[in-house]
Amino acid sequence: MQKIGHRGAKGYVVENTLESFHKAIELNVDAIELDVHICKSGEIIVFHDFTLERLTNGFGEISKMTLEELNQLKIREKHKIPTLEEVLDLVDKKCNINIELKGHNTAKPVSVLVEYYVNHKKWDYSNFIISSFQQEELSNFCKFNPKIPLAVLTQASVEQAIEWAIEFNADYIHPHFSLLTTDNCSFAKQKGLKINTWTVNEALDIEYIKKFNIDGIISDFPDRI
Repeated sequence: MQKIGHRGAKGYVVENTLESFHKAIELNVDAIELDVHICKSGEIIVFHDFTLERLTNGFGEISKMTLEELNQLKIREKHKIPTLEEVLDLVDKKCNINIELKGHNTAKPVSVLVEYYVNHKKWDYSNFIISSFQQEELSNFCKFNPKIPLAVLTQASVEQAIEWAIEFNADYIHPHFSLLTTDNCSFAKQKGLKINTWTVNEALDIEYIKKFNIDGIISDFPDRI
């Protein structure tokens, strides 16, 4: 079973920061999970929310800010907002990376960047999983580069996630752990799909989830897996 750090090691260091990803690597994760948006100047930004208020000393939509403007902000008065390139360079194949297409129109630029790292920096397609809740982003991504593993995120229906996974030729489904049953996990496996579940933090939940035939757990505390 793969242990996957949620937004790095979110339980220990503030989410989606270079420091959080470094902590996850220290905890010997198999992969890290992160979220991406496209900012106004075109760079791929690693950040969860669509707006800046919850985590930074800025305000407004991240998609309406340039990289120069974002670089002037701090996450929790300490950390910078990283680009996806900065995270990939930090990780440097020490673990795999699950990139969630959170923002709009992220599919194509992420596909281009992954292809660059495969062709020029000796990464492999298998080092990546691209995931999303958004049907449009999933549809676009499978057209841009079908070689990169794709995952369908869901917090509503495993059955719908399986349908989308078949439609987009995805390799994984990523359901919330509360949705898992013996039957729907078995059905997903019959369809040739792997299952990573999120966000599982408590010891009792981790032990409960282990009884299902899944492939990975995404956790704020990946060392607990």
